[in-house]
Amino acid sequence: MKLTDLRPAKGAKSARKRVGRGEGSGLGKTSGKGNKGLKARSGGGTKPGYEGGQMPLQRRLPKRGFVNVFREEMAVVNVKELNRFEAGSVVDVETLRQEGLVKGACPGGVKLLGNGEVTRKLIVKVDRASKAAVEKVAAAGGTVEV
Repeated sequence: MKLTDLRPAKGAKSARKRVGRGEGSGLGKTSGKGNKGLKARSGGGTKPGYEGGQMPLQRRLPKRGFVNVFREEMAVVNVKELNRFEAGSVVDVETLRQEGLVKGACPGGVKLLGNGEVTRKLIVKVDRASKAAVEKVAAAGGTVEV
C-alpha cells in the first residue's frame, strides 16, 4: 500500500451544502431556513442563556458578595522556601521563577510572607513583603529590597 492509495472511508466525506443557488437545487429561495422568524434572519438565533422569555437562570439565582475588578493577583512565596538558595545569593523574581516557586504571569508581582524560618543570609528583591518576613530574613543576616 502507498500513501497515494489511501482514501477516506465510504460515506465519511460528503459534499457541502450550497444554499441559495436556485430552486432546482432544493436549497433555493429561503436557503432551508423556512419563512421569516428569528432563525431565518442574518445573524439570527438566540443569545446564550436565553430561555424563551422565561426569567434566565443567571437572573433567578441570588447574588452575594462583592467582586473587586481592580484586584491584583500576586504570587506568594514563604520564607521557608528560600532555604534552597545558596547563602549570599541574590533572590529576585527571575531566580524564583527558575526554581519553580513562581509560575505563570503575576501582574500584581511577588509577595514574600513570613511562614517558616530562613537559615541563610540572602538578598531578596520582591515587589512586596510582610513585616514578619522582613524580620525573619534580617534575623538570618539578609536584606529584603521592596
